[in-house]
Amino acid sequence: MEPLHEILLDWYDREGRDLPWRHTRDPYRIWLSEVILQQTRVAQGTDYYLRFTARFPNAGALAAASEDEVLKLWQGLGYYSRARNLHAAAKRIAQEFGGRFPATFDAVRALPGVGDYTAAAICSAAYDLPCAAVDGNVYRVLSRLFDVDEPIDTTAGKRTFAELAQTQLDTARPGRYNQAIMDFGATVCTPAQPRCGACPLSDRCLALAAGTVAERPVKRGAARVRDRWFHYLHLTCAGRVVLRKRGPGDIWQGLYEFPLIETGAPADLAQLSASAEFGEWVGDAWTLRRTVTMSAHQLSHQRLHAVVYRLDVPQLTPRAAACAVDAASLGDYAVPRLLERYLEQDD
Repeated sequence: MEPLHEILLDWYDREGRDLPWRHTRDPYRIWLSEVILQQTRVAQGTDYYLRFTARFPNAGALAAASEDEVLKLWQGLGYYSRARNLHAAAKRIAQEFGGRFPATFDAVRALPGVGDYTAAAICSAAYDLPCAAVDGNVYRVLSRLFDVDEPIDTTAGKRTFAELAQTQLDTARPGRYNQAIMDFGATVCTPAQPRCGACPLSDRCLALAAGTVAERPVKRGAARVRDRWFHYLHLTCAGRVVLRKRGPGDIWQGLYEFPLIETGAPADLAQLSASAEFGEWVGDAWTLRRTVTMSAHQLSHQRLHAVVYRLDVPQLTPRAAACAVDAASLGDYAVPRLLERYLEQDD
């Protein structure tokens, strides 16, 4: 029987997607593409990759940038810890490796934000190291091909699939093989409506034979989604707007936002205005110009229900004045996608 890697590589030669990071052996650019494509569709991620490589052509350029500049360029991609880790890793590369990307699996794996999968993807593609990269596409292909019912979101399951992936690796062409099996999972062995009729592996797919394709891969269980209620105060005063930088912890660390009052349940403006926090930000005199109820904003394990109140005030309170900026410069600040959508409506 023809080896799995030969079939996949033959398929990849014919049908693999032509993507810009597949035309380079530069580990920096491969790393950048892998970080961007975590939790991001290829179509969206490609534009960000091209903008990042144009602005930061190497790790040294990225390391020299400010966090605000990196986050602004990242705006809209979400999961902002990726951008902060990317920046921190670039600084480490500049400081500890003289700006040259590390060339061993352990050194790459030790960079901030780099896990087993990303390290394997970089090292195999850039350095031909025999490391199998296991992402969601690979889990799905292997779980169906070998009809594995081990949950992929457990320690034992991850170890099982890591070992299985390594046995299938083409050690002579590890980078190309990893790209092939991931592309195959993304375009043929898809989560819903896989193209089994066009699959060159269908004659050896144990899940297809057993009728369990829709049940693979197995997950132990999804985390409960938590609802949160955000009330943003879009405060304006004489050409100034109040914008604060979100601190460490929680979501959107390092991004900018309007003053926020979070409640444990839905609340209206009358309830908010009776709170001490509202008074600290707004004061006693204010005019409501607009109320915008945003559609629910879904994060991985959170669902945000946000309302933005546009308020004019004759004078800024001390707390508001401490973080007021020129309203004309609002577009220079990196804001969460939720507020970016609001500002697009507010233009």
